[in-house]
Amino acid sequence: MDNQRTIKSAISVAGVGLHTGREVTLTFKPAPENHGFSFARTDLDGNPVVEAKAEYVTNTQRGTTLEKNGVAIQTCEHVLAAAVGLQIDNLLIEMNSPEPPIMDGSSKYFLEALEKAGIEEQDAPANIYVVKEVISYKDETTGSEIIAMPSDNYEITTMVDFGTKILGTQNATMTDISTFKKEFSGTRTFSFLHEIEDLLDAGLIKGGDLNNAIVYVDKELSEATMDKLKKAFNKDHIAVKPNGVLDNLSLNFPNEASRHKLLDVIGDLALIGCRIQGKIIANKPGHKVNTGFAKKVAAIIKKEKRNKVPTFDLNQPPLMDIHQIMDILPHRPPFLLIDRIIELSDSHVVGMKNVTMNENFFVGHFPGAPVMPGVLQIEAMAQCGGVLVLSTVPDPENYLTYFMKMDNVKFKQKVLPGDTLIFKAELITPIRRGICHMQAYAYANNKVVAEAQLMAQIVKNK
Repeated sequence: MDNQRTIKSAISVAGVGLHTGREVTLTFKPAPENHGFSFARTDLDGNPVVEAKAEYVTNTQRGTTLEKNGVAIQTCEHVLAAAVGLQIDNLLIEMNSPEPPIMDGSSKYFLEALEKAGIEEQDAPANIYVVKEVISYKDETTGSEIIAMPSDNYEITTMVDFGTKILGTQNATMTDISTFKKEFSGTRTFSFLHEIEDLLDAGLIKGGDLNNAIVYVDKELSEATMDKLKKAFNKDHIAVKPNGVLDNLSLNFPNEASRHKLLDVIGDLALIGCRIQGKIIANKPGHKVNTGFAKKVAAIIKKEKRNKVPTFDLNQPPLMDIHQIMDILPHRPPFLLIDRIIELSDSHVVGMKNVTMNENFFVGHFPGAPVMPGVLQIEAMAQCGGVLVLSTVPDPENYLTYFMKMDNVKFKQKVLPGDTLIFKAELITPIRRGICHMQAYAYANNKVVAEAQLMAQIVKNK
């Protein structure tokens, strides 16, 4: 597995924001392992930080805007695409304005700056989400849709159809992220003439000119429109090229529009928070559907992490056998419901129980269909947690443990004779005054069978 990567030293780029028109300096800085991408606003008190996460997306009109606690980061997608294109995982991105510089409307200059800073491999393995089954997301309003499917690489295909004569259907495909620099990083943002007029009327694209955006002329260029554009872009003369592009800008690729849409997909999917191994097919992509898909995948990853079953070598000698457990816990058969302690630290404990048909509760629960009662699964989790809390006192034999509260209890799978139950309990807050607040899970057959938040207190036995 590849390791995480950051940059070796800080480096800055400067320019103007596309929509704000404000001068801005953006500085890339190295970040530690598992930091991910985050933006810091150095123009605000305390240099507030906004993490590049899909959950913070608030606006997708003409770019992706993140906002946290009232602090906004606009049009972040080109910057993030450059980092992903170089397979960088951790960056702190400082800006003295809410919007990165537009540069030439692509990721090229951000990518070149990151390369100049030098890329450094870190010790931790890269966080990679491997697509195992088809994931789809559709914007019913626009018909835009993104589908992810298994693949050995990070592949993307974008299919765009703008419904105009000047720019019809286009496709672009990236078969491996290593081709991003050469094939996609230099593709520039684009717009149609009617959109430019709307944006100008709305007071946006104050930092735009005809060198950082491709403008496709999809309507007749009237004298009034011509004068408006001359003033906005500070040009004495504006013309339309034979290929329908405004002024003297030459396309880098015949399908530059679809390639730039692919660049935007990469930047927006960076908000998932990890690398991706899978094939993405995006039909009529845009920031709204891109970030909606990113939110869906991020939620899937979060759920998988929550339900991920840890692995333990049960062939190794236990940290505590049944006799050592009885030295700590006051419980005795038939109500002692753990057989081994596998791990124990100041903040977590892992225990085990072999469920056999000899359990006395199977006599009545249920005859002919034996199932371990859920309440006893919770009790077993609590006994496991009891080892954790009682291990903090020098004389555990003089204490008893009492339940105080159970929250968010869920039973997900049946526990049957022959199953091996693994219990894991982790402290939610430090132990204070003998009160232990834990998140506990029970696993069997590589699945989560039960989970709960438990609170208990140890009391000295008088």
